[in-house]
Amino acid sequence: MRYFLGIDIGTQGARIAVTDISGNQVVNGEEIFKLTEDSRQEQSPEMWWDCCRYLIQKNINDDIKNSIESISVTSTSGTVIPLDRENRPLHPALMYSDKRSAVQGKRCMEVARQNSKGYTGFNASSGLSKMIWFAENHPGKTESIARWVHAADYITGKLSGVWGVTDHTNALKSGYDTANEIWPEYLFSELGLSGAWMPEVLPSGTVIGTMSPETAQALGFKNRPKVTTGITDGCASQIASGAIYPGTWNTTIGTTLVIKGVTQKQMIDPVGRFYSHKHPQGYWMPGGAGNIGADWVSRDFGKGLDLVEREAADNIPTGKMSFPLVQKGERFPFIAPEAVGFSPDDISRAILYASNMEGVAFVERMAYTLAQKLSGENIEAVYTAGGGSNSPLWLKIRSSVLNLPVYKMKYTSGAFGAAVLAASQTFFGTLTEAGKELIRMEKEVLPDTGLNEAYERQYEQFLRLMETKKYIKQEDYA
Repeated sequence: MRYFLGIDIGTQGARIAVTDISGNQVVNGEEIFKLTEDSRQEQSPEMWWDCCRYLIQKNINDDIKNSIESISVTSTSGTVIPLDRENRPLHPALMYSDKRSAVQGKRCMEVARQNSKGYTGFNASSGLSKMIWFAENHPGKTESIARWVHAADYITGKLSGVWGVTDHTNALKSGYDTANEIWPEYLFSELGLSGAWMPEVLPSGTVIGTMSPETAQALGFKNRPKVTTGITDGCASQIASGAIYPGTWNTTIGTTLVIKGVTQKQMIDPVGRFYSHKHPQGYWMPGGAGNIGADWVSRDFGKGLDLVEREAADNIPTGKMSFPLVQKGERFPFIAPEAVGFSPDDISRAILYASNMEGVAFVERMAYTLAQKLSGENIEAVYTAGGGSNSPLWLKIRSSVLNLPVYKMKYTSGAFGAAVLAASQTFFGTLTEAGKELIRMEKEVLPDTGLNEAYERQYEQFLRLMETKKYIKQEDYA
């Protein structure tokens, strides 16, 4: 038996998943970090590593441990760490959620737009802006930097002893030109970075070495499994969802709405709503994230949710217009800083619940309509994950609004996605081959013809209303 280990370093904790060659998740472990008030800005990479070691030793027995073929790591996109010549952190990790580099992010965007036709959507959450912020605010430490690494790279380096290597997905928001596969000159000539700091960039899942002898001994591995380049957390979740073939897309509805897919050609969005990662097989993985999501469910329907869902099922389609945006402003699939949520007055709690679900489904359809226009490629199926995918009613609504099959997989964690990635170029030849064998379907939801016809009319009304509010141009999403 062969096994594959995925490690996920999140904002609030570390997770591991081990799958066998048939896609059975045989190990699943989690360790919550001891966070401080500053943990949204900075965290200790050494703490991450300690948690990883603890999880492996606690959850994986010797039989499985010594049959692990390979390991991949996923973590947050935009989190970066400066290392010295001994590959020790010179400073805590600068987290993707650290907003201190907002000014530098604006400068990066302006310079990128003057010099690049690729990704230019740099902001405070980008690794590039954080590197520049650090150089400007910690000049003494900057003199001692040997290299910058991403969060996943740090764990990969600790596992293998191989440093100075990253992957396409993590490198994107650090300024890497994924289309031409170079670190562009403007990073050094206009933004002040050093070329010596930047890692070699390889496709996610590329084998870079084996577990180092020291780490193998410390963790009790008699064999030394292969270690691969990592991947960002959003892309790892996309893998776990099953959306890894051209024409397939994933919607994750959690606090926010996140959409990612696979296209044959790079999708260029001049407005910046979509950006594109690079698929390990040379395809492209465009995606975007909005502010709308499922946060309204816990805020407004925390109690008696099962009852309201049953009552709502008898009231679709509602014919009502709702846009359950909790905070002000939207960024995807349209940019409207002044956008605010809305819903009808004087309707029952059950109808409001169903209408909110429909509103999110309409926004999801807007995203996929835009994706097809920008890519020129068809969308064949939607895979889903996140808390919003746990509602059978919402799945039914979404499938009928999209007029597409919606598939939910059995294991959808980022750690499981990393485990599939670990298998993709070791035991299997490609990510798509690994996905066919390891990713298991839990549920298939097909469009309801009657609902679809009603939702076609309701969607048109929704677009007209959104245009009336000056949030969108209807023609972009029709």
